[in-house]
Amino acid sequence: MTYNIHSCIGNDGKNLPMRIAKIIAGMHPDIVALQELDVGLARTGCVDQAELIACELNMYFHFHPSLCIEDGRYGNAIFSRYPIRPVKTGGLPSRRKEPRRGALWVEIDFRGHSIQVINTHLGLTPVRRRTQSQTLVGPEWLGSEKCRPPVILCGDMNATPGSYVHYNFSQKLTDAQLLLPGKNRPRRTWPSISPFLRVDHVFVSKGITIKSCRVPRSMDAKMASDHLPLLVEAQLHDNPTLSPGGKKDLYQEQ
Repeated sequence: MTYNIHSCIGNDGKNLPMRIAKIIAGMHPDIVALQELDVGLARTGCVDQAELIACELNMYFHFHPSLCIEDGRYGNAIFSRYPIRPVKTGGLPSRRKEPRRGALWVEIDFRGHSIQVINTHLGLTPVRRRTQSQTLVGPEWLGSEKCRPPVILCGDMNATPGSYVHYNFSQKLTDAQLLLPGKNRPRRTWPSISPFLRVDHVFVSKGITIKSCRVPRSMDAKMASDHLPLLVEAQLHDNPTLSPGGKKDLYQEQ
């Protein structure tokens, strides 16, 4: 799953991390990439949203702050029902007048196989997104020798199919929604009330089969954030299905 949670502040103006956790739990994902989490910020009650959500979901997690503010941090996180090993975190090229952007890369031990998962949130301008996507396909990220298949890239790309960003990532990976069987139409995620843009994406490497994609349209999901979550049911060619998953006995911050 990839999901921009808007600091858990919904379209109704309410700050409800447990509402976000409930929506995620209801879809039973094994791996979750979240963007726009607050950790210790006064505006959201000084709560560590990453730890709170991980605890509620009983998942391992790793949080990376894209921005460190005086009273806390703001950034992205990856959650998993399977053990996580951090590989790389870092900032992406950003201008001074816009929020800093970042990415995190973890390795997930899925039943004896290592899955490389990268989560990111790209900028608001086409020029900045272009340089950020170029960084991510470069030798330190997707182009790294360590980034061997199976690979999953998730995030709020702020870019639609047909954009440079989508084309750039498609040179290395494949848009999961374009691998849907039959005549299934790709699902849009923004804005959550009445989505007409597909800006939240999951890209996968060869060796991964896409079985289905879901975007919830319940009133809770429409209210919880300005984005809807995207759930992709994937299967490794020689392995069981990735989602839905079972519960873990504990969560752990890496």
